[in-house]
Amino acid sequence: MTVLKARTEFASALNQICAEKGIEPDVALESIKSAVLAAYRKDYGVKEGMDYSVDLDMETGGFKVYEFPEEEEEKKKEVTPPGFGRIASMTAKQVIIQKLREAEKTAILDEYSKRAGTLVSGMIIRFDGPNAIVDIGKAEGVMPPQEQIRAERYSVNQRLTFLIKEIRDTARGREVIVSRADPGLVEALFRREVPEVASGAVEIKVIAREGGGRTKIAVSSTQLGVDPVGSCVGQKGVRVQAVIDELEGEKIDVIQYSDSLEKFIVAALSPAEGIKVKLNEKKKEAIVSVPEDQLSLAIGKEGQNVRLAAKLTGYRIDIKGAEKIVKKTEKEKEKAKTKPSELEELGLSTRTITTLEAAGIETKKKLASQKDTVAAIKGIGPKAAEEIKKSLK
Repeated sequence: MTVLKARTEFASALNQICAEKGIEPDVALESIKSAVLAAYRKDYGVKEGMDYSVDLDMETGGFKVYEFPEEEEEKKKEVTPPGFGRIASMTAKQVIIQKLREAEKTAILDEYSKRAGTLVSGMIIRFDGPNAIVDIGKAEGVMPPQEQIRAERYSVNQRLTFLIKEIRDTARGREVIVSRADPGLVEALFRREVPEVASGAVEIKVIAREGGGRTKIAVSSTQLGVDPVGSCVGQKGVRVQAVIDELEGEKIDVIQYSDSLEKFIVAALSPAEGIKVKLNEKKKEAIVSVPEDQLSLAIGKEGQNVRLAAKLTGYRIDIKGAEKIVKKTEKEKEKAKTKPSELEELGLSTRTITTLEAAGIETKKKLASQKDTVAAIKGIGPKAAEEIKKSLK
């Protein structure tokens, strides 16, 4: 950083401020001069065919305005209006304050850009349209819709763990983007909860995630004698459970990575067992045979298990016999559409029904037994609780 040579009180003060905030003094001075000239033009106007410049007296901190014919600066003459010093000083002060704010914001954003891919604890402080604005300490993070989990309900003053994803240029300038849906969040949580992952003894090879639903994470060991899956799961599952709790109950499958594609695909389709795999490497396809009693496990709810396994391995997975399961599931869905649930018969709103079913309340009898405590369920407000009581009567 350059330093102003003049040893005056003004120069010393400007040098000190610029040094503290990381601003180049020359840049600050040029900005001040431009702002002072703009203030002069606004208040006093300009003559046609004339150009103007501003000089700063480093001894006194005063400004002088000069006028000269265009492209003939050597013919300049001073036209500083009486009392203009006060206007110039106020303008200079405003420019310095603005530059300080810009420098502070730049320094903060640079700090967070170095922390990209790491965790941060934050609190949702407001909503700006579809975006959630999060207090993450020195700055505010923005969580756009694509970084949110549909199954999660966000509210003001809610504290969560977020992934610092990136610094992104937006219409409002540079912003810190935070995420709850990115697979990197799962990786960072395992790095925090599992010492072997943090030290590099266990390596996370690949992650496939459907935020709020299920995640499959493939791990391998870089040291002899270290069990990668056991390390991530922990004694009695305490480590993986800590990650699940941070993700609001999202299911997590930790599997052993293998260089053998057949073994890797078999592991990726867990918890299904007795799987046989035939590969077509040219088409990047895998034909999978599964015992009939394991078909539903291999496919998963709405095809989620096989879909995540395909993402994890990079192969299209075709499960023999899957059509029967899909048709059966479609029939069950059609049957469910034609016959209303017990909660629907009560005339409750769709949102209330969804919240109750998520809490394990699916029948009138169960709802009636918990009607006095139903307001404590997350997502059921006083209005919904009153709606439930009225419908039960």
